[in-house]
Amino acid sequence: MTKTNKFVFWGLYVIFWLIFVGICIEAGGLLVNFVFSIFKPEVVPNLYQKLDLSEMYNSSKMAFFGIYGFILAISIMSAILVYTVIRLMHKMDLTKPFDTFISKQIFLISYYTIGIGLFSFIGSQLAKKLMHHGFVPENLNQFWVDSEACIFIGAAIYIIALIFKKGVDLQNENDLTV
Repeated sequence: MTKTNKFVFWGLYVIFWLIFVGICIEAGGLLVNFVFSIFKPEVVPNLYQKLDLSEMYNSSKMAFFGIYGFILAISIMSAILVYTVIRLMHKMDLTKPFDTFISKQIFLISYYTIGIGLFSFIGSQLAKKLMHHGFVPENLNQFWVDSEACIFIGAAIYIIALIFKKGVDLQNENDLTV
């Protein structure tokens, strides 16, 4: 690997760590917000992103837990996705990239990406339905990612994972015959 490629690879590694820290802070803030909105709702306007769903909690606990469940699931799955990429980059040997561990990590990345897309789609549809009943504030749109794009990218990564798995099988077969 050339010096430029190695520099770019390690630069991306550092960027992914920074993204991971930011996503973990967001997930932690949302989790703290969730706990405070249940036990001490008067403090919520002072918390992270001022996600105040206390009116929804008072009107319908089921709607509150449903919406917040999707928001937390997307946030936590995003953190796990970025951590999986970090683990992939940390363990990857670019001189011999076709490895079983790498193949499994690429499959995990595709599963998490598709999962984030599905959760985001279902959560946004639930929010739209609840909006007709006056439950959901408009500031929830920031938590729904572009679900169609996530599902499409996850499917593309899954296809790449299948090709990569075939490469691992061919490399292992080649190693056995030599």
